[in-house]
Amino acid sequence: MQEGSFIWGRLEKQYRTVDKWIDWVWVIVLLLAAVLLYTINLGELPLRDWDEGTVAQVAREIWRAPAGSMHWLYPTLGGEPYHNKPPLMHLLIAWAYSLGGVNEWTSRLPGALLTAMSVPLLYYIGREIFHQRWAAIYSALTYLTMLPVVRHGRLAMLDGAVVSFFMVMILCSLRSRRNLRYCLGVGIGFGLICLTKGILGFLLGAIAFVFLFWDTPRLLTSRYMWTGILLGILPVTFWYGAQFVYYGDKFTKTGMMDQSLSRVWKSVEGHSQPLWYYLLEIFKYGWPWLIFLPSSLRSTWENRNLSWAKLVLVWCGVYLIAISLMETKLPWYVFPIYPGIALACGAKLAEIENMPILSSYPRYLVLSLVLISIVGTGVSIYYGLGGTAQSDLQLVFGAVAITMAMAAILAERGDSQFLKILFWGSYVSLLLLMKSNDWVWELGEAYPVKPVAQMIQQVNPPVTKIYTSFRDHRPSLDFYSDRTIVPASSNELKNYWKSDKQPYFLLDETALQDLKLESIKVKKASGWSLVTKNTK
Repeated sequence: MQEGSFIWGRLEKQYRTVDKWIDWVWVIVLLLAAVLLYTINLGELPLRDWDEGTVAQVAREIWRAPAGSMHWLYPTLGGEPYHNKPPLMHLLIAWAYSLGGVNEWTSRLPGALLTAMSVPLLYYIGREIFHQRWAAIYSALTYLTMLPVVRHGRLAMLDGAVVSFFMVMILCSLRSRRNLRYCLGVGIGFGLICLTKGILGFLLGAIAFVFLFWDTPRLLTSRYMWTGILLGILPVTFWYGAQFVYYGDKFTKTGMMDQSLSRVWKSVEGHSQPLWYYLLEIFKYGWPWLIFLPSSLRSTWENRNLSWAKLVLVWCGVYLIAISLMETKLPWYVFPIYPGIALACGAKLAEIENMPILSSYPRYLVLSLVLISIVGTGVSIYYGLGGTAQSDLQLVFGAVAITMAMAAILAERGDSQFLKILFWGSYVSLLLLMKSNDWVWELGEAYPVKPVAQMIQQVNPPVTKIYTSFRDHRPSLDFYSDRTIVPASSNELKNYWKSDKQPYFLLDETALQDLKLESIKVKKASGWSLVTKNTK
């Protein structure tokens, strides 16, 4: 009897060892695949407006600050106090600048690497909540091959880092069910989110809290859990306290109200959208995994007594409702919902994988794949025509069309290998898109900044403020020109011309003709003119 127990004990130990080894292999494969996808061609395109330009400029001002200064604690933007977000990501980018210089690659690298790490983190979350390894694998692969995740994760923004920190918090919450030491990781994840994107940490923390209340309420009464959370809050409290002491009511009004809390009940800078805006965002960019989403959500609801379903329902439901009710809506706000969607799809795809051999899969699945293949073929042909020829996009959509066609054929035959084709083809298609110069398509919405910025940098003596006839503020132009470029109306430009001794204007051709300025010096680049008074 004792010998039998000894043998079974050794066999169980060997099984656990093999199991951990397999997990490590998958983690390494997923991480390498993610790092390649998130870093290829990372520095070839200019930084885009809004978050990228702003984040990079704040990071550069931290990097430029004298050694021993407190600039890392009190960051600035254009020399003015920067209250929008805590500076954790800006500090990481500033550190990258100190190693590799100021450029697009170093601006985007910290966020890209952190987002890449979220892929194996999701795999580990799947291993905690699913009985089958394939559900965790498919969840991670679905998340890896989601277009909006890859695109926004590669940008010099805060959202990819936030999602990674949130996954740390969720993973530690799950593991704390059997080892209370992981409660410390819950607090660390929460603190990192708050030090990256402020009050968003409380929304994501609430999601973790609601899940634990539903799934493992005993943890909410554990002193280890609250000790971990308090330790995570300490650096956040220190940062916000330091800002309040240094700036006083100005920080409360600008940093906490105008640029953070007020986004909930009023539209900031005109970014107002209808209630269903984020559903449309998911619908536009969630393919091909949207094919499986309705059945995935139905399966999630049917299994709502299981931990994985509870996590998905709370993660997706609470977060989607919260951001949909906010008045300020921006496309990247929906980013944190995609891991939850991936978990739901992963569970369903594993179920499909384990189905008995069929004559074919459901008709809607095959038809959806065929439809995407037809659309991909049409778009590929369009980008191959003379007037709209773009070989990179032709190749990307050609890869999409071939992938979906092959998957449709296999699905029609009832061959579960169509899932492998779907993942591999989606990955290759995204890799081709990221290798091209089209993955930051917002750059085509306005004039290219780098030639104009180069022209501005040649101004001697250097000026710190330039007024422009362009309607919108462009943070990327501020970053590349190392100046503050201020939009102004025609009447404002006329007043500045009269009152300033040596004004500098950045004007398009229409504004230059309408203003009818006399005795001027002009430099031109990319259809824009840098104008000042000719004092000679």
